[in-house]
Amino acid sequence: MNIGLFGGTFDPIHRGHLALARAARERLGLGKIYFVPANIPPHKQRQPLASFVHRYAMVVLATLGEKDFVSSLLEAPPDAESTPSRTKGGHGAPDVNYSIDTVRRLKLTFKPADRLFFLIGIDAFNDISKWHEPEALFRQCAFIVASRPGYSLAEVANALPESLRPKPAVTKPFLKQPAIGDLVLPGVTVHLLDNVHQNISATAIRQAVAAKKSLARFVEPAVAEYIKKMGLYNSSGQ
Repeated sequence: MNIGLFGGTFDPIHRGHLALARAARERLGLGKIYFVPANIPPHKQRQPLASFVHRYAMVVLATLGEKDFVSSLLEAPPDAESTPSRTKGGHGAPDVNYSIDTVRRLKLTFKPADRLFFLIGIDAFNDISKWHEPEALFRQCAFIVASRPGYSLAEVANALPESLRPKPAVTKPFLKQPAIGDLVLPGVTVHLLDNVHQNISATAIRQAVAAKKSLARFVEPAVAEYIKKMGLYNSSGQ
């Protein structure tokens, strides 16, 4: 079975995330996609986050109608109820979630014929070489990247870890090619999905909440209701 892993803060999970997952399922024939909310993502240790419990609950609500989508607790804190809304951060911060560790834990449950695909947006992929053990990630799984206008295939290739990055002479012909299709290099497989990018951000959602505007264009109805009921993303609730 082809299996997808979609990690992130999901603060909150929105229609853009779901669009990527659905497109990836169709393009690569994914039989199952694990949505994995991070407890403490390394790149957001100093940013305020809604508690893990709230973010996981919203993932569950957003994916209820999709039988192939699985809400995962792979990166749940030991005691989710006590997770603070703002992490302390800093070097060696406890419970920081590295994607390579999550991938390895998930693959322990795999059958021999199962294949893993890592779902990610192109902006995040652009920093992949800075991730923890990035070369190991490419050995463990293929990537499915949500592309968007303005990126070239050369930029995708040049974002790879240095040991996997092709020489400039190889990527030069890609400079004028949009970031679509497949990029297959020694030790690297990247599937680029176009026409899935949606201009949705956590900032836009927070602004809509503050202005008491409808969240219908951003999130699923059940998620919008949860945000309202729990008072998330306003001055009194987080």
